Amino acid sequence: MHTDTERCVRAVRSKDARFDGWFFTAVLTTGIYCRPSCPAVPPKVANMTFYPSAAACQQAGFRACKRCRPDSSPGSPAWNVRADVVARAMRLIGDGVVDREGVPGLAARLGYSTRQIERQLLAELGAGPLALARAQRAQTARLLIETTPLPMADVAFAAGFSSVRTFNDTVREVFALAPGELRTRAAGARGRPRPAPGAISLRLPYRAPLEPGNLFGHLAATGVPGVEEWRDGAYRRTLALPYGHGIVSLAPRPDHIACRLSLTDPRDLTIAISRCRWLLDLDADPEAVDERLRADPGLAPLVGKAPGRRVPRTVDAAEFAVRAVLGQQVSTAAARTHAARLVTAHGVPVEDPEGGLTHLFPTPEALAALDPEKLALPRSRRATLTGLVAALAGGGLALDPGSDWDRARERLGAMPGFGPWTVEVIAMRALGDPDAFLPTDLGIRRAAAALDLPATPGALTAHAAAWRPWRAYAVQYLWATDDHPINHLPA
Repeated sequence: MHTDTERCVRAVRSKDARFDGWFFTAVLTTGIYCRPSCPAVPPKVANMTFYPSAAACQQAGFRACKRCRPDSSPGSPAWNVRADVVARAMRLIGDGVVDREGVPGLAARLGYSTRQIERQLLAELGAGPLALARAQRAQTARLLIETTPLPMADVAFAAGFSSVRTFNDTVREVFALAPGELRTRAAGARGRPRPAPGAISLRLPYRAPLEPGNLFGHLAATGVPGVEEWRDGAYRRTLALPYGHGIVSLAPRPDHIACRLSLTDPRDLTIAISRCRWLLDLDADPEAVDERLRADPGLAPLVGKAPGRRVPRTVDAAEFAVRAVLGQQVSTAAARTHAARLVTAHGVPVEDPEGGLTHLFPTPEALAALDPEKLALPRSRRATLTGLVAALAGGGLALDPGSDWDRARERLGAMPGFGPWTVEVIAMRALGDPDAFLPTDLGIRRAAAALDLPATPGALTAHAAAWRPWRAYAVQYLWATDDHPINHLPA
């Protein structure tokens, strides 16, 4: 979008928050860059130039605006909609792969050379993988500076910087303030005590509108005891992270998601935030989704009643795949029971002073050692589960943020016990494909019949071609016609 100057100028002049994260405005006369909704007086058109990413602005020598904080705007929805190599690279960078494995590790996961990855990212985003990861480190550093009492040296290494000097230089360059000034400024703005060590409170932005009912209702109603819970108006769960583990609390608010993270290692902050945003589909573009779905007379009343539905996803694709198999042809309560037994037997125990969470969900490697005869499942379901776990643990099946959606579908579909419903629900909620569709789902077929839409799988699939590429969101609207706990915020 940043190449469409006229459209960008209109968005800046109208301070349209819907375009935050789509592009960034750099002001030539001041040397700062802003999000489109910045409350400052818009500059003259001749003094504006537009970039596709915060990293590109920083690489061009611009610093972040202190009023609108463009580095913390919602991410571009393009990376969650597309399945090409640039989108896959951006999802992996957001998950911290460059910080942990470097650019060669990123390229290896994508099956390209480092030169090819750098060339494609530069062509589309104006910045290479190192610059994109640097911008992410700067934002993580800012969060740690403003929300924790960690010493600055600890902040530097927790944010992924190789030295305190690099940390200081980057913060000054990006924010035009020294780290200490950022902390003093934030403390003055808050006017309240700083959180205890290990507890990080922040706001997760999103593009309005957002309908929280099906999003949090689904997560709460299907939550695995010990791993997930709904407590005091917030969804809470344990997180398995690269350097340790954490517990997150997520609560809907009128203009943001209130997020509270307790981490055993602050180096996991960036990854934890990225996974929480992915879980709640916070980088979606609800205007584009609802505009397409509203064009169908059958869906229009549903969209008009509760616009902005998101697709509830997962923080761990392998975990969700296991739970999808456990949930085949059984009730929500039975699926929770089966998953809770696995957690108790094979999950890693954790402490939760603030609630009732007890375990991390077991990894595929831990589940690979289970005795299938001890599973209270039909024999065919046991074989499906053990086959899935073996493929995940052995590397034969990849479901990470950089996975190729079509290849993952093919691999899942070739495994015993994986029908179209299981493959598509994994594609929708674990892989994040916005066009995944479940025409054989009983709830979808009932909703379609009630709305005078085609009710047979083949006819409904043909009709749903007009909803592409947002069929996964249409699924959420159709499911919402049923008075099921997954469609409502818990009491």
